[in-house]
Amino acid sequence: MRWIKYTIHTTTEAEDLVCAMLGEKGIVNVEIDNLVPVLDGDRQGGVFEELQPDMAADDGKSQVSFYLEEGQDATELLSDLKEELDDMKTYANVGEGSITTEISDEADWRDNWKQFFSSFTIGDVFIKPTWEEAPADLEGKTLVEIDPGVSFGTGKHESTQLVIKQMDKYLKPKQEVLDVGCGSGILSIIALKMGAAHVVGTDIDEDCIASSYENFDVNHLEHSLGDFYVGNLIDDEELQAKVGKDKYDVVFANILADIIIPMAPALADAMKPEGYLITSGIIDFKEDEVKRALENAGLEIVECNAQGEWRNVTARKQR
Repeated sequence: MRWIKYTIHTTTEAEDLVCAMLGEKGIVNVEIDNLVPVLDGDRQGGVFEELQPDMAADDGKSQVSFYLEEGQDATELLSDLKEELDDMKTYANVGEGSITTEISDEADWRDNWKQFFSSFTIGDVFIKPTWEEAPADLEGKTLVEIDPGVSFGTGKHESTQLVIKQMDKYLKPKQEVLDVGCGSGILSIIALKMGAAHVVGTDIDEDCIASSYENFDVNHLEHSLGDFYVGNLIDDEELQAKVGKDKYDVVFANILADIIIPMAPALADAMKPEGYLITSGIIDFKEDEVKRALENAGLEIVECNAQGEWRNVTARKQR
């Protein structure tokens, strides 16, 4: 299969804005290429410079790429993106803001990104890709193995890390969990490993359902511990019926502000009284809008947290 690679030429300063813009169009699988130096702790080989590849100095430029299947009509999408990039230039340093295209074979992009995903720790959770060996000493750590495949979700993104940290605070053993925008299933898997009784996951991308169950297998979790559905919880009544009402002790919504806002009533309906909603994927300037939407849906804001330009808003459903 062949794909068209679309690359937005922008700046590192505007990367998150561009990714958020793409996410609002339903494009969550992106590839970012820049010259930002890697922190010592994240380097292969640690601080030993001789083990690092030679790289040019950071020039502030960034390339944000996404893929569409060859033959798919992207005329309207590209027109919308160009219009929004022009608008973005009025309040952010977007740089060139152009979009280029090239043809790519599936093998070129399905596996090349793996060189950038290595094991890491968030609190007591140790996350590693399936192709790495686990360290011998993991005492006190929860081991999670992940192969994102074509689905979003390695756990390294700031928005996902914010959810995991909140999960450690609010998730209790034997609870029921809803994971909206489940991606690779990483949050569902961590919830089960932390003691959740059962998870339900939803995503608009059918590939995410298969990816989630594949990652269940990798982590030796029975498929009966999770039910995953394709659809948009905002207005899909059939999906809303499958998910159920007043059912979940903890709900995760690691998506985007512009999706969380209209989805707030459905998220509140799904929660048990005194249940918690952990939202993330919220760019900083959208935080207040999300808080208002959750409060309008009858939820009480418990806390807000930041990591980089991303925000978490955690809310509770009152009795």
